[in-house]
Amino acid sequence: MKKMLKGFTLVEIMIVVAIIAILAAVAIPNFIKYRRSSQATACVSNLKQIQAAKEQCLMAGKTLDSSNLFGATGYIKVEPKCPAQMTVSYTIGDATTDPSCSYSQTDASDTSTWHSLNRVAAQGGGEGG
Repeated sequence: MKKMLKGFTLVEIMIVVAIIAILAAVAIPNFIKYRRSSQATACVSNLKQIQAAKEQCLMAGKTLDSSNLFGATGYIKVEPKCPAQMTVSYTIGDATTDPSCSYSQTDASDTSTWHSLNRVAAQGGGEGG
């Protein structure tokens, strides 16, 4: 009697590897796109938080500097950083300008990675009635 060998053939293993490769080819670009989009959204959220702190600071009659905005006695406990590049700090600006992010966009055609408060207003995501 012959023994039955149990296991997978080379062709079956190659088919499984091909299917996994196809799924990865579809999933990885979408993952990168959604990650960039969520980082941009988090950055805009940080910019809104800084803008609100600026307004509170000005209403209290204080000067706009990082010591009044950030820290234990400030309006924001920890100075936020851009989630896309944790080394990028935000520019606070003066009373008439919005805070901004100095994130350098690598692909100019991809507007979903803009880190600006103006991006929200242009997309109709701002507040209003």
